[in-house]
Amino acid sequence: MDVYYKENVATEKEIIKAIEEFSNQGVNLIFGHSSFYGKHFTDVAENYSHIQFVYFNGSYVAKNVTSFTFDTYAAGYFAGMLSGKMTVANKVSIIATYEWQSEIEGFFEGVKNVNPKAEIELAFLNDWNEVQTAQRIYQQMKSTGVDVFYPIGDTFSEEIIKYAKRDEVYAIGYRTNQAELAENTVLTSTVHHVEKLYEYAVEHVNDRKLTGQLKSFDFQDGAISLAPFSDQVPLSYQYEMNQAMEHYTNTGLLPEM
Repeated sequence: MDVYYKENVATEKEIIKAIEEFSNQGVNLIFGHSSFYGKHFTDVAENYSHIQFVYFNGSYVAKNVTSFTFDTYAAGYFAGMLSGKMTVANKVSIIATYEWQSEIEGFFEGVKNVNPKAEIELAFLNDWNEVQTAQRIYQQMKSTGVDVFYPIGDTFSEEIIKYAKRDEVYAIGYRTNQAELAENTVLTSTVHHVEKLYEYAVEHVNDRKLTGQLKSFDFQDGAISLAPFSDQVPLSYQYEMNQAMEHYTNTGLLPEM
């Protein structure tokens, strides 16, 4: 299998040029690693019926355009369970980018499952790149006594973890295992295994399973997991969390209050 790639393809003209080049090279599967590509793919898909287009986190579909997304409610739920258990001040927070991120509702439910008395602070950046805004929000939340932070944006989560390490409070990493940034600060990370989505697309490119659909991936698909727990998390609770995640993976059912 031959693999080609292009970086920094950001305009409609550049996208069309890249598609044409890939088509001439005999490519039959094109990934666009962002919701940005959805409309552009659907606009030209009819002209390239021999190519399956796949992009991430959008609602545009066509006969040969498929959207992949991570179903992150459960990831947020388990992050909330852990935050609710590990907070000393009974104050936790989630710094989100957009309201549609399904981790948010899951986080609230997970916290309340294990710690109904906990206060939950929530703030939105409305832009993936607002790192300075995220830092300012962190400082505001820290001043109110928040001692567990869940930043759900990979452009700013690292900065929040660095602040949390400095202030000796906890954080939960996002998208990748961020324990290496501060192993005593990062309780766990909600990990997105993007490679599983690529593998699925390559496996099914010729059997019609990619034809014009919104396809979501979760724990059951091996596409989402929690990274190994920090030693700061008591072994008894690590066991409880692992049991809950295994049960969810097998049944689709989250713990009830």
